[in-house]
Amino acid sequence: QVQLVESGGGSVQPGGSLRLSCAPSGIFFSINAMGWYRQAPGKEREVVATISSDGSTNYGDSVKGRFTISSDNARNTVWLQMNSLKPEDTAVYYCNAELYGVGYELKDYWGQGTQVTVSS
Repeated sequence: QVQLVESGGGSVQPGGSLRLSCAPSGIFFSINAMGWYRQAPGKEREVVATISSDGSTNYGDSVKGRFTISSDNARNTVWLQMNSLKPEDTAVYYCNAELYGVGYELKDYWGQGTQVTVSS
């Protein structure tokens, strides 16, 4: 059974920075893509940033220029560096991974979520 192990998050003042990390644990063949999504109270889940196995990245409009997603293929880890944080970035952040199983089936996995709070 594959699980996504998230770390990071917490509380920070506006303008501050936080770094999230996520890595899949368990048995799988390879990673197709990984990313971060967030959900604020009363709002729908939205994409924050994604990175594909070829290194291509995609960002939500609200975080472009402030957040950076990166990965270490050797360690199967993805990071989300969040700079210039704003109160509207407050949300639960979820890691997502599209993984190929040992039978080459593609499956979608979600982490348990980590809270990010930006407040003075």
